[in-house]
Amino acid sequence: MKILLTNDDGIYAPGLAAMERALRRLGEVYVVAPSKEQSGVSHSITFLTPLMVKKVFVDQKHWGWTVDGSPADCVKLGISEIVPNRPDLVVSGINGGLNAGINIIYSGTVAAAVEGAFYGITSIAVSLEYDENEPFHRAADLAVDVIEKILEKKDQESRLYNINIPLAALRKNNAETRVAGMDVAQYWESFERRAAPSGRFYYWLTGRPDARQPKHAEPVNITDIIALSQGLISVTPLNYDLTHQSQLAAMATWDLNPSNEQPAYEKPKHTGPTIRTTNEN
Repeated sequence: MKILLTNDDGIYAPGLAAMERALRRLGEVYVVAPSKEQSGVSHSITFLTPLMVKKVFVDQKHWGWTVDGSPADCVKLGISEIVPNRPDLVVSGINGGLNAGINIIYSGTVAAAVEGAFYGITSIAVSLEYDENEPFHRAADLAVDVIEKILEKKDQESRLYNINIPLAALRKNNAETRVAGMDVAQYWESFERRAAPSGRFYYWLTGRPDARQPKHAEPVNITDIIALSQGLISVTPLNYDLTHQSQLAAMATWDLNPSNEQPAYEKPKHTGPTIRTTNEN
């Protein structure tokens, strides 16, 4: 089995190294990762500038490739140019920090797996709850156990999965896994306003689950956030088709044709705003 491994924390991230070692038992691993951290870039790609690629060596042995681009760029190049023939599996991770709930949308880690799924390859994102002590080796072993079982049980079609590992699971002798849906509760996001030494103001994004959202003591379907809060490894099957399927039939009868009347058009007096930089807010 040929495995393409990438991440969004960068080529030198310890989670990537731990995952590479653990994945060797499943097959031949090809590492193609960003040259620097790309957290929160979602599914961005590079097309206005060239992508620089360099080989990376560990103990004078070729270990992988680093790309001056996004996680999605790495998967595109890995599949199209680097991995011989075509990889059988794409793995993204281990990310330092969970990618559950709506954070899936922003995650470069998950986006890399989505990119692999675009190519019709089973792809899996793996994330670990943040800990400065970096217990990635244990997490990598658990993740590969789960990946191996997914590959055994899934059908022949290519699939997309998101795995999140809480720290509590690492402390158990028998870690448990739960298949769970994506939690779509909103986050209560805010910005912390700070002053730089120069006197100019800047803002730092902060966020936490929105306490204003309705709570259900016994949800009908367990979500990834709930599973993680219970110390369970969450496995979420994903789909990149964003079509709201139930709305297609409902909207089929809507008359959405634009009016053929031509409104009077007045040429604008200016082509854009004038930007002035100040220290004021």
